[in-house]
Amino acid sequence: MAGPRVFPLSCVVQQYAWGKKGSNSEVARLLASSDPLAQISEDKPYAELWMGAHPRGDAKIFDNHVSQKTLGQWIAENQDCLGSKVKVAFKGKLPFLFKVLSVETALSIQAHPNKELAEKLHFQAPQHYPDANHKPEMAIALTSFQGLCGFRPVEEILTFLKKVPEFQLLIGDDAATQLRQSVRSDPQMVTSALRSCFSHLMKSEKKAVAEQLNVLVKRISQQVSAGNNMDDICGELLLRLHQQYPGDIGCFAIYFLNLLILKPGEAMFLEASVPHAYLEGDCVECMACSDNTVRAGLTPKFIDVPTLCDMLNYTPTPSKDRLFPPSHSQEDPYLSIYDPPVPDFTVMKMEERKKMKRKGLLEETHSEGKLSARPHGLQGDKRNSREAEGAPGRATWLVHQVMSSFQNIQTLKIPDTDTAQLAWVRLF
Repeated sequence: MAGPRVFPLSCVVQQYAWGKKGSNSEVARLLASSDPLAQISEDKPYAELWMGAHPRGDAKIFDNHVSQKTLGQWIAENQDCLGSKVKVAFKGKLPFLFKVLSVETALSIQAHPNKELAEKLHFQAPQHYPDANHKPEMAIALTSFQGLCGFRPVEEILTFLKKVPEFQLLIGDDAATQLRQSVRSDPQMVTSALRSCFSHLMKSEKKAVAEQLNVLVKRISQQVSAGNNMDDICGELLLRLHQQYPGDIGCFAIYFLNLLILKPGEAMFLEASVPHAYLEGDCVECMACSDNTVRAGLTPKFIDVPTLCDMLNYTPTPSKDRLFPPSHSQEDPYLSIYDPPVPDFTVMKMEERKKMKRKGLLEETHSEGKLSARPHGLQGDKRNSREAEGAPGRATWLVHQVMSSFQNIQTLKIPDTDTAQLAWVRLF
C-alpha cells in the first residue's frame, strides 16, 4: 500500500442516559480536546467514545486530510493494512472495538453471548442483537472504577441470605436450602444450586420485588440515620442503586455478584457468559467488534431474563480472581500489556514511549505531542514519514508494519503478536 500510513480518526460519541453529564464526563473532555468545534452541553450525558468500525459507531478516517469514508469502508478497500494474519483470521475486518466510558449511574446486569449463541440470537431477534459476533471484553480503570463481576463464593451468598431476609424471601426456602446443601458437594451441584437461586430471584414478580426492596431500603435507611454501619450488607450501594432504579430486581444482584473497585490501571476481563455490571467511574474498554448484550435488570432497555439465566457461567470465584493483571515488558518498564485469552485483541498501555512497531489503533487520553510514522525498514528516510498531531481524545489509525514515534516520549519496543492490537497513552 503506497502513500501515507498514519491517519487521524473522527470518532463517535454515544450519549446513553447512564453517562456523566457535560464537562464532568471524561468522554466530553476528550471530545472537546480532539475537536475544537465540538460544543459540550452541560445537561446532556456523554457516556461512550467509540473508536473502531462497528456499524453503530463507525469512525471517519481522514485520508489526505479529507474525511471521505468510514474506517470500516476504508479497511474493506485496504485489507492489507491489517497485516496478513489478522486479515485472514477475521476476513478482512477490524476485529475489535475500543471505547472510553464515563459512568454516572449503573449499567445493566448483563452478559455477552459466545459466538454460537450470538448467531442464534441475531437470527431470532436482530432488532435486539444487532450482529452475530461474540463480545469478550476488558475494562481498564482510568479512575477509581466500581463494578460487579462474576458470582461470589457461595459462603458469601449464604451470609447475605442470613442477614437480608428480603433477599431470602424472593429466592425461596427450597432454592436457598439447595444452595446451603451444595457447599460440600461437587462443583456441578454448586453451579446447579446457584442457577436455581439466581433464576428464582430474576423471575420474581415485580410487585413482590418492589415490596421487598421498599422494606429493605427502609430498614437500611433507619440504621444509617441511627449512625450504624451497613457495609456488611452493602447498604450504601443498595440505596444508591434503588435511587437510580427504584423497585428494580437488579438491586438484589449485588448479593450474588462480586463487587470490584479497580484502581487506575487495574483491569477485569469479561469472557462470554460472565454476569457483570459497571456501576461508577471512568475506564477504557476493549472488546470484540460486537454490540450484543443480554440484559436482565438496572436498565430501561430490552431485557431477556430467560436467555440470561440460561446462558450464564455460574462458577463462583473470589473477587480477587476477577482481576486481570497486565504483564510488563522486561525491556521497558513503561509498557503494560493486557493480553486476554482471545484472538480478537491485545491492549497495551504506554506511559512513556518514543518508538514502536505495531498495527492497530492509537488513542490518547492524557498526553500531547506529535505522532510521526514511516514504513518499517526506512529508518531515517524523512521523505516517507507522515505526521499527525496528538492531543487528548485524538485517535489515530496505524497501518501494519509501521514504525512510529511520539515526540518527547521514551523509546519502547512492542511485541508483535498474532492478535489485533491497540495502544493508548495515559499518564496515571
